[in-house]
Amino acid sequence: MNDLLDIDYAVETRAPANSLNTTAVLGLIEWLTGDECHALDEVGLVSGLGRRLRALGVPVDRLTLHLMTLHPEYIGRTIAWAPGEPVEIHDREHGTRLAIANTPLQKVFESREMLVVGPGQNPHGRWQHIDVFAGRGLVQLMITPLCNADGPVSAAIFGTKRPGGFTAPEMQVIERIVPALRNTSELRILRQVELSLLDTYIGPLTASRILSGRIRQGEIESMQAALLLCDLRGFTELSNRLPGETVLGLLNAYFDHVIPAITREGGEVLKFMGDAVLAFFPGYDAARTCNAALSAARAILEALDGFNYNGIGAKAGIALHHGEVSYGNIGSGRRLDFTLIGGDVNLVSRIQGVCSELGEALLMSQDFFNEVRPEDAVSAGSHRLKGFADGVELYAVRR
Repeated sequence: MNDLLDIDYAVETRAPANSLNTTAVLGLIEWLTGDECHALDEVGLVSGLGRRLRALGVPVDRLTLHLMTLHPEYIGRTIAWAPGEPVEIHDREHGTRLAIANTPLQKVFESREMLVVGPGQNPHGRWQHIDVFAGRGLVQLMITPLCNADGPVSAAIFGTKRPGGFTAPEMQVIERIVPALRNTSELRILRQVELSLLDTYIGPLTASRILSGRIRQGEIESMQAALLLCDLRGFTELSNRLPGETVLGLLNAYFDHVIPAITREGGEVLKFMGDAVLAFFPGYDAARTCNAALSAARAILEALDGFNYNGIGAKAGIALHHGEVSYGNIGSGRRLDFTLIGGDVNLVSRIQGVCSELGEALLMSQDFFNEVRPEDAVSAGSHRLKGFADGVELYAVRR
């Protein structure tokens, strides 16, 4: 039922339009509210609903869910089904609101009331240009709002090619199932919001720990990880002489180069510390995680070579180390934070300070160097670091 390529129910199971009955509609509502539907993802939901409506005799030739969400990059997601076609999924960026401006869909979002529209001119604008409806020969759309308890309004759209559109009994069937569809859609929206916000603000690994219930103060685990600490050079001087809005814009543009380089290599950003980023690459294979961290560091420095924000360039100092860290909850009462602690975390911080002292863009510890041994690395000597009794051998990567 969750296959991308939907196959209609057998013709003999379909009821003619004039035989729509209460028992069949109640069966569809029970499916929408039952365990089977609850376990489906968005693709399974829309394809299962489309097939069941057609089996009831409702001539749905296009069924789309427009689920609005809370996400820093996306305003929502469109899931579109048609008989015999793969289900389409379109993640809508915030700028795509312009594509539905002056359309019946936008009207439903604003009014929170159902609309039935045909292909011609209507006071609520045209809809044939919207990508999931364009070129499909649809005669009529029935647009129903899915009003959640709070948050943005979503919508379901039922389209048909049949001349004359939906009959009154068919529209009544759709109206009857909308409350159940709203509830099951809201559950999926809440799941998506939960995951996207946790992922955005604390990272996927930490999010998975929270969702699995590991949220008590003092729940700590030890792990082996490669550590990366990236710091923007000269940020204090820049922040002292530039307007606040410019500083924030500069930081965001800088992070747009740093963060993707880390996440592409499997790293997770743990902390933003002003202009600095602390990331870790967990795993039992030290060589693999260290190579991933080194690749991320190289990508950051390469990206910053051409950095320019309103005439301002950016340079960074990056420290790399591998060791054992303690990862988990610290804090007090109801205000907790996931963090990394331990001597190896302190060490990578001290190494980053040496980057500035020596004017090196990239320094790594002996432990890190032993795992990757890059050909372009040279010894930067032994250094006495605050809080460490013995000298620490460091290696620089000369670009």
